[in-house]
Amino acid sequence: MRHKVSGKQLCIKEDHRRAMIRNLAAGLFEHGQIETTLPKAKMVQPFIEKLITTAKQKTLASRRAISARLNDRKVFAWVADPNVPEARKTSPYWELPTADAIEFNRFGELRKAPRLVEHVISKVAPKFAERAGGYTRIVKLDKRRLGDGTDLVLLQLVGSESGSQVSGRAGHRRKRADKRAAFASKKRKEISEKPAP
Repeated sequence: MRHKVSGKQLCIKEDHRRAMIRNLAAGLFEHGQIETTLPKAKMVQPFIEKLITTAKQKTLASRRAISARLNDRKVFAWVADPNVPEARKTSPYWELPTADAIEFNRFGELRKAPRLVEHVISKVAPKFAERAGGYTRIVKLDKRRLGDGTDLVLLQLVGSESGSQVSGRAGHRRKRADKRAAFASKKRKEISEKPAP
């Protein structure tokens, strides 16, 4: 029986599951959004929310807590990678480091790059300083994974987008809400300008 056993197991061992959660969180902090399956996104979402809440404190204790839960790896190596297309080297979430901030040795191994914990504390957490929670959202996609046909979702950080991020344009609800707001402000203006009898 599973009395008082919380969390999803996803039919994988504990060490593998912990490593997968850390890697998904690191990918989300690095890229701003990741494409994964729905159960994995639901599993990693509370972990990410707690990390961001901890990072908002900006103390030594919070830095140590984040580095204990998250692998402090060097990030953004893909910015200087010649194999990554230029279209993928832009991010709507934060300013990416320049290619000269990233160094490779003669064997092509990464020597110097920004650290993940510092990135979470200095770039990610200040975006949510006024927000009390709900830093991520899950958007269901109309795609399926090739191997097993599992539904794919987009797990992304909230805040810097306008409209539907999946299609890249404003949604129909937003357009209708904007029309209603414009109509209401127009009517209020007409009423306020109308002379009293």
